[in-house]
Amino acid sequence: MRKFILDINPATGELVEKIKCSSPGEVASGVKLARKASKSWHLVPMKKRAHLFKNIAKDLAKEKEKIGELITLEMGKLYKSAMGEVEGTAYAIEENIILAEKAAAVETFKEDKQITELHRHPLGVVAVITPWNFPIGMPESLLSPAILMGNTAVFKPSENTPLTGKALYDVFNKHLPKGVINLVQGAEEVGEALLKSDIDMVAFVGSQAVGKKIMEACSHNLTRLVLELGGKDPMIILKDADLNRAVPYAVHGSLRNSGQVCVSVERIYVEEKIAAKFEKMVLEEVKKYTVGSGFEDVSMGPMVSEVQRTHVMNQIEDARKKGAKVIFGGNKIDGDGFFLEPTVITNLSERHDIMTTETFGPVICIQKVKSAEEALEKANHSSFGLGATVWTGSIAKGRHLAERIESGMIGVNQGIGGVSGTPWVGIKQSGFGYLGSVDGMRQFTSPKKISYKV
Repeated sequence: MRKFILDINPATGELVEKIKCSSPGEVASGVKLARKASKSWHLVPMKKRAHLFKNIAKDLAKEKEKIGELITLEMGKLYKSAMGEVEGTAYAIEENIILAEKAAAVETFKEDKQITELHRHPLGVVAVITPWNFPIGMPESLLSPAILMGNTAVFKPSENTPLTGKALYDVFNKHLPKGVINLVQGAEEVGEALLKSDIDMVAFVGSQAVGKKIMEACSHNLTRLVLELGGKDPMIILKDADLNRAVPYAVHGSLRNSGQVCVSVERIYVEEKIAAKFEKMVLEEVKKYTVGSGFEDVSMGPMVSEVQRTHVMNQIEDARKKGAKVIFGGNKIDGDGFFLEPTVITNLSERHDIMTTETFGPVICIQKVKSAEEALEKANHSSFGLGATVWTGSIAKGRHLAERIESGMIGVNQGIGGVSGTPWVGIKQSGFGYLGSVDGMRQFTSPKKISYKV
């Protein structure tokens, strides 16, 4: 088991800090503290928990510059976006408080003289394992529901963003009783030790491959699970679409955060009649993009690591070899750091790996189709089912098509974001359970029925 992880600045390739990995004994100790704290934490009234979390949200908002700087330093996100993530996460805590209060309320059912009360009880100790691409937002989306609903947590942030994870832990831990939240650091081995420990639930955001390993590990004790996994989100553009709206979304949706977003636009299916015009407009938009350190005034920062950049480059080269056309970019940027040009590829099909396997990089992939039906068939031909968008001049047509797309979140002439209080949900192999919403909160609990007659 490795003793240290190396925290690397992706803009320079230089070492930020050498972080000590938690030993198996330290993992066990963290779980033991969480177990002890759970005996009293679940008895704390929701009103008191909500008050503590309001203070967490306030402190997090105050720390946006400091924590934003850590995010940019560790994973390369643009500093402005990093601060926005922290600020948005503070707001998300406030929303989660409202959802938790609704989710925890006792429901009463009556039938003749019989009454059944439905209570929600916490599961116990939740292992929270999170990714690096949104190193504040993603952990909060698991930690807040788990802890607000009466559980305690052992939190393992990504090995790529350990300092950011520690900063988030510090804000939570400042306001919560001892042992309610516990921090472990490390890579795969630490995660495996946590999965084998005395936990009651795993809440994970990350890749499909790792999610399957976690599910297998949890099968031995039937440990409860919530998994938010990867995506290969399609964007369907019909011939009557408003390209002045669709093109900026296609470019930004493919390139934001250097394409390192689970709901990035990863596959674009555009009807032949407008394909040439669409491609020309995309090129004009992409040429405006600048690449550099997240602390500079640029459009896009580096990839998180050399490993991730190599994965994307391998997909680009595979596409080239199999007849696809790289009409913009497609190369590493010389110099320090893990920079990659924003890239546009056309003449694609399902035989190209970049149209079937998650890319997680700054690549715009365009495939022509003859009809909406062909686009729908290709969009659904995937093991992923996280997000999708449809672009058309007819809302009715767009809604009808959206109902047939095999994804959990679909936007018509907009992104996948919806009204507050609705779930963040993937189907197929993009998710097991879901986050957000009252029902999402309740997944961190088990129902208990108490029935009696009056």
